[in-house]
Amino acid sequence: MRRVLCCAAACGLALAAPPAASGDGLPVMGVDAGASGVTTQASGQRYVTLAAGRGATLVARVMKDGGRVLRSRVLHARLTIPAVALDGTAGGLSADDRTLALIRPRTAFPQRRTWLALLDARRLRVREMLTLRGDFSFDALSPDGRTMYLIEYLSRRDPTRYAVRAFDMRAERLLRAPIVDPREPSERMRGMPITRATSPDGRWEYTLYDGAGAHPFVHALDAARGEAACIDLDALTDLQRLYEFRLDVAGGRLRVLDGAQPLALIDRATFRVAEPAAAPRREAPERPARDAGGTPWLVPAIACAGLLAALVTLRRMRRGHWRARAAATRAGT
Repeated sequence: MRRVLCCAAACGLALAAPPAASGDGLPVMGVDAGASGVTTQASGQRYVTLAAGRGATLVARVMKDGGRVLRSRVLHARLTIPAVALDGTAGGLSADDRTLALIRPRTAFPQRRTWLALLDARRLRVREMLTLRGDFSFDALSPDGRTMYLIEYLSRRDPTRYAVRAFDMRAERLLRAPIVDPREPSERMRGMPITRATSPDGRWEYTLYDGAGAHPFVHALDAARGEAACIDLDALTDLQRLYEFRLDVAGGRLRVLDGAQPLALIDRATFRVAEPAAAPRREAPERPARDAGGTPWLVPAIACAGLLAALVTLRRMRRGHWRARAAATRAGT
């Protein structure tokens, strides 16, 4: 019991201390989506990850409101919920809520290999561990979880040069041809992902890129068909607040927002860009920490409680093992 209490104290200190510098797939370190987690489209549940000692990870499925733990599991590998943009937007969950993808946190750029894990999202059981040669980050899953989309970094010095690749889950292989805009197949992809919005059905993933010093653009990925379009935002000339911009799916339009002020309206069917009607500019209120709902501080605490429960169970199993062994020894004598 003393060992469990010591572990609880250490866990509390870990929650109070600032997180260690790490990354979870992006070409930069320090963007961590594990504790905030990724939420399901409809069921109001959240998946979170938390370091559980050296080289292990606690993954848990909790209620978004209230933080009740529905299921948890300790994985014997260092993995985390992948971030898909610099603002900490999380990914990794298929729209059918059946597949969860985790990635090994990045510690350097570039990296020679990339490690990912594919889990049964309901039971939190590992279906497959993947090791890819090269430097990749997670991008998206198809709605049925049969295709995983990855960002491949093409330069060892320039993290803004990339290609979008598709990984066939059934064939267990990376498809040779990158996913490009058929209207501009030779255009090179460059930029850093700022933020992302997903269509309600999970089919479309819209990512705002900074353009690596050129004009920003939105990368629209049809995750169901494996097709993409790049939507240039030439009208956005005031880029001082670019990293504060957000995307919002509103019916048939995608809005580029600066606070509450729309800067551009994109037709989701034609990808045509229009400027919003002129409106008096007002200062946007200070935004709270990005979260899809629930109690952010409670999620790591709940995950930590799951870890403690796992440790108590392990201790009881070991105690029973040694008691049985001692009984067998006495019987033999």
